[in-house]
Amino acid sequence: MNSPTVSFVVPCHRLAHLLPECIHSILAQTYSDFEVLIMDDCSPDNTPDVAASFDDPRVKYVRNEHNLGHLRNYNKGIELSRGKYVWLISADDYLRQPYILERYVSLMDSHPQVGFTFCPGVGVTGNSAGASLEYTFYRPYDVVVNGHVFLEELLNLNIVLAPSAIVRRECYDRLGLFPLNAMWAGQPVEMGWAGDWYLWCLFSLFFDVGYFAEPMVCYRLHNLSMTDALTQRHKVDSCAAADIAIPWLIRQRALECGIQDVARHSLKAIAHQYARQLSSTQYRSATSRMSVEQFEESLSRSTPSETDRNWIRARVFSAVADALFAQGDLAEAKRFYVLALKRNPGMLRTVTKLILLCSGAPGRMIRRIIRTLSRKATGAPLTSG
Repeated sequence: MNSPTVSFVVPCHRLAHLLPECIHSILAQTYSDFEVLIMDDCSPDNTPDVAASFDDPRVKYVRNEHNLGHLRNYNKGIELSRGKYVWLISADDYLRQPYILERYVSLMDSHPQVGFTFCPGVGVTGNSAGASLEYTFYRPYDVVVNGHVFLEELLNLNIVLAPSAIVRRECYDRLGLFPLNAMWAGQPVEMGWAGDWYLWCLFSLFFDVGYFAEPMVCYRLHNLSMTDALTQRHKVDSCAAADIAIPWLIRQRALECGIQDVARHSLKAIAHQYARQLSSTQYRSATSRMSVEQFEESLSRSTPSETDRNWIRARVFSAVADALFAQGDLAEAKRFYVLALKRNPGMLRTVTKLILLCSGAPGRMIRRIIRTLSRKATGAPLTSG
C-alpha cells in the first residue's frame, strides 16, 4: 500500500459536535493524496459515531484506551501517520479554502529546504468567522524565509498558528516530537502551553520556513478549546515558565551546533520574555506577573555567566521602565531606568529616555511625540515607551 503524500492528524477530545466541519474541510481539498487520522483521546461523547459517518477510505479512526493528554495524543498521531508531510489540526478548527493543501504541497515539493509552511488564521466564535488574527501575520506577501531570519521574530512571539502549519516529516524524524519531559535549569518545564512554539523554533534552527499571506485556516475560540484549558488561573505559572524556558533552550541548542547568530538573537529574546513577565502577561483570562526576586532567581539558575546576566538585566529593566512610563508610573519608570544603567551605562537610548523623564513635563512631551512618530512610521501599536 502506497503512502500518502500528506497525513492530517486530527486530535479530538469532547469535540464530536465540531468534528464534521473539520473533516469535511479536509475532504473538500482540491489536492487529494492524503490520509486523515482522527485521534480520539478517549472522548466521553459520541465521537466514535461521528467518526464512523465519514464515507471516505482516507479517513481512519483511532481511539485511545486511556486518555493520553494532548501532547502524547499528538505524538501518537504523528507516529502512526505515513505521509511525507504532516498536518496537525484540532477537531475544533478547519480549513477555510479548498486550495490551501495544493498550495502548501506545491511549495514544499519545490523547496526541499523548507521544514514547515503556515499562513495567518481567522478567529471563529460560535458559528461565525470573525476578524483575522493579527498576531498570526508575518508579511503582507508570500515568502520563503531563511529559518534563522524567521527566528529573530519567532523567538519573541509565537506567530505560527498551530492548525495552519504543515510540517515535513524529516523535521520530526531528525529533531523530535512534542517534548514530554523538557528540563531547564534543573527544573521540569510543562510544555502543554508552548510545545508547538518550541517545535517551530527548533525546526527553524535547521530548516527554512514557507509562508502564505492569505488567511486560509479558521481557529475556533471557545471554552472547550485546549488553549482555554491550559491558561486557567492555576496553570498560568506553568505557561509563564515555558515562555521563559524556550528561548533559553533554543540558545543552548544553537550554541551546541555553533550557530552564533541564533545564540545572539536568543539572548535578546530571553530579555524580552523576562520583561514581559515582569510587566505582567495576559494568558486569555488569567494574568502572570514575575517579581524582581523571581527574575533574579531564574536568571541565576539559567546561566553561570555574569556577563550574560548583566546584559539581560540591563535590557529587561529598560524594557520594564518603558512599560511603566507608558502606564504613567513615572517614579517606578525612573527607578528601573537607573537599575538598567547601573548594569550597562553605555545604553544611549536608555540614557536619553531617563534624561527626558527627569526634565519634567517638556521632556516627557518630547518623548511622547518621538514615540508617536516612530510608531506611526512602523505601524506598531502605541503602547510602549
